[in-house]
Amino acid sequence: MSSSKSRRIELRPGEVIDTFLEGRLRLIQSVHGYRFSIDAIFLAEFVTIKPGDLVVDLGTGCGIMLLMLLAQKQVGTCIGLEIQQELASQAARNASLNGFNKHMHVIAGDLRRCPIKEGKADVVICNPPYRKAQSGRINPELEKAIARHELMATLDDILATSSRLLKPKGRLAIVYPSERTVDLLTKMRRYQLEPKRVQIQYPSLGAPGKLLLVESSLGARPGIKLLPPLMGQGNYSIPS
Repeated sequence: MSSSKSRRIELRPGEVIDTFLEGRLRLIQSVHGYRFSIDAIFLAEFVTIKPGDLVVDLGTGCGIMLLMLLAQKQVGTCIGLEIQQELASQAARNASLNGFNKHMHVIAGDLRRCPIKEGKADVVICNPPYRKAQSGRINPELEKAIARHELMATLDDILATSSRLLKPKGRLAIVYPSERTVDLLTKMRRYQLEPKRVQIQYPSLGAPGKLLLVESSLGARPGIKLLPPLMGQGNYSIPS
């Protein structure tokens, strides 16, 4: 991925435009604040999308996952919900920058008081904070802290909101640390989200799994498909 300045759209202080997918996407991101990671790319590749699906992204950040879906799959409408105003602005401008205004809508809001109509989403995707609020060092940069620690939303908040947003048999796709596999799978069932597809990412051959990708279905019967392992960074390289 390469970076460049641009005069064609408003850039705020501390922002750049990055190119991705061999130039097919252009992304406004912060230079020093929160930037998307390989986790989001894995999830966008992993989620099952059917033609015309309405997709909701909880905590959309700069909108990278929705932009990837619109660029690569037959999505109907995408809605990104983001609590941080600066990131919501980036996502909205990224939709315009890439010509997806008619299909991608961004809402600045709190998923715990979700303003999106319930029972309408075919798919919910989420790359949530991985760390509990009281664990580890909190990043001094607020954008990064909120993205990495459960300061504004817990896993239960995310699953409860997803369950309300989805149609019956609608799909939730989420990426999470493999060390919290039991937490995720057991809590999914608490909210009638039955795990159906699972894939584990390994940094290298012989290393323990790092990331867990899970797709669940609202109100579905038990039965899970374990996919082949995902190695390294797949086909992508994301600079820090």
